[in-house]
Amino acid sequence: MLLEAVYHRSNDCWVYGYNERSVHMRIRTKRADIDKVDVLYGDKCKPWGEMQYKPMELLAYDELYDYWQAEVEPPYGRLAYCFLLTKGEERIWFSENEFDLQMPKEHLGCFEFPYLHPVDLQCPPDWAKNAIFYQIFPERFANGDTSNDPEGTLPWGGKPEYRNFFGGDLQGVIQHLDYLAELGITAIYFNPIFEAPANHKYDTQDYMRIDPHFGTKETLKELVRSCHERGIRVILDGVFNHSGVTWPQFQDVVKKGPDSPYYGWFHIQEWPLQVVDGIPTYKTFAFEKTMPKLNTANPEVRDYFLQVGRYWIQETDMDGWRLDVANEADHAFWREFAKAVKEVKPDAYILGEVWHDGMKFLQGDQFHAVMNYPVSNAILDFFVFQHGDAHAFASKLGRYLARYPQQVNEASFNHLDTHDTVRLLTLCGNDKAKMKLAVAFQFTFIGAPSIYYGDEIGLDGEFDPDNRKCMIWEEEHQDRDLFAFYKKCIQLRKTHPALVTGVFRIQSADKDSPVLVYERQEGEDHLIIAMNASSSPSAVTVTLPDGVWMEAEVSGSGDRSVSDRPYKGDFIAELGPYGFHIFYKN
Repeated sequence: MLLEAVYHRSNDCWVYGYNERSVHMRIRTKRADIDKVDVLYGDKCKPWGEMQYKPMELLAYDELYDYWQAEVEPPYGRLAYCFLLTKGEERIWFSENEFDLQMPKEHLGCFEFPYLHPVDLQCPPDWAKNAIFYQIFPERFANGDTSNDPEGTLPWGGKPEYRNFFGGDLQGVIQHLDYLAELGITAIYFNPIFEAPANHKYDTQDYMRIDPHFGTKETLKELVRSCHERGIRVILDGVFNHSGVTWPQFQDVVKKGPDSPYYGWFHIQEWPLQVVDGIPTYKTFAFEKTMPKLNTANPEVRDYFLQVGRYWIQETDMDGWRLDVANEADHAFWREFAKAVKEVKPDAYILGEVWHDGMKFLQGDQFHAVMNYPVSNAILDFFVFQHGDAHAFASKLGRYLARYPQQVNEASFNHLDTHDTVRLLTLCGNDKAKMKLAVAFQFTFIGAPSIYYGDEIGLDGEFDPDNRKCMIWEEEHQDRDLFAFYKKCIQLRKTHPALVTGVFRIQSADKDSPVLVYERQEGEDHLIIAMNASSSPSAVTVTLPDGVWMEAEVSGSGDRSVSDRPYKGDFIAELGPYGFHIFYKN
């Protein structure tokens, strides 16, 4: 055994409460080095002889490591535990006292999970893991009220620029909720809607007022109420890392400098405020002079934004926050923010914009999930850009699945494009087959899928501002084939609980191969998916366990019709260019 590769710590994603009854334990070993891992566990206050064994299952793997997991239910809330590693005839015990050939004789020196406190659990709301998100950039979705159009509003559908306006508003969203309901959407994420000068509204001028070009607080209340009537949740974008320069508090600093009562609300490095060689003398988002960074460690700033976080839920009954540039605000602030929001609405969803490993934010006291950019980039690399083979892709997925607790993975926000990226269809070179393949994986992987408005009808676009085009509403100009495809993917996910909370297993992912076969399973609900990330046809043997299997209605193989015949045993799947089969146990 390569013991240098063995790793476990009694915190973070390595041992955690999954729910009020059960605890998940994980351990890492060298890839394909260990035959079996058992966990010996029990209550530290009971006799040693009452300790129990449980075999661990291979949760995931990457290029270097295997990740094992076991779920146990501590009857008294406490756990002492150690691991038994087996390779052939070799057996080694691993505990907090490191490695030993002999089994421990007492609880002292074992790893400990001191107590399963429900208050400490990471508990994403159930609705979030079941959600089908739809991201709306309000200025470009629909113009439902021309009376509130900004001065100089352009005709709908023109070329988007950094500073132009087309009149999109909340009333336009209300008028198209039936469209979203028909598609199957169950949650909307709105880019910022509070008053701000720019069309993107990330330079907030007034956190307590809906931008008048979008509507009023009453419009938002009507929107949320209408969404809820259709089973659709609503989360808003909270820009609390920075404000805009037109925010009155910052303008007071501009005028009064150190004499302003708001001077400590920002990170002022030098007075008077100026820009030197492109860098402001006050801290900002990136080096953007119009977005001064907020000092969230200041008690007055903290209390102000806790009020904002509570206010919009109390006033409108909306369902959560997506937090912009969340990784650059301090953890103490986010802990207070999460507590304040949950006091008002216990099932509010708190989503952080974190583009990297977000474990520090995901331990139950801050966010429920982060925007899953690592998984998004892995999907694009394999299916869209053809970087690497199926083995490398499966290894990336394994590493990411082992990074977070299971309930975090289930509630992760899985997107393939956003207002900050090139649109998916453009990334795919306008190849719809390639796009469908990536979307099919998105909807059959762990985590809540998100659609960027217009992707479902063929909206394309390069990087900002081109990725923020006006939504197309004339059906004759929409890609209705894509719309039907997204609708089927959504229905598939809603029909199969295995796609929400089921295990994810790789069945086949070979080196130098573009073909991936994987399984999702939750009890009797079992799906097996075969995908070909290549422009050339491929064939692969799919192993169908005992039972009768059918092919799902979702098709990604060009003009091939979905078969209605049952399948049994091993099946050779003929996969066209960027084709896929989705089988489910009947």
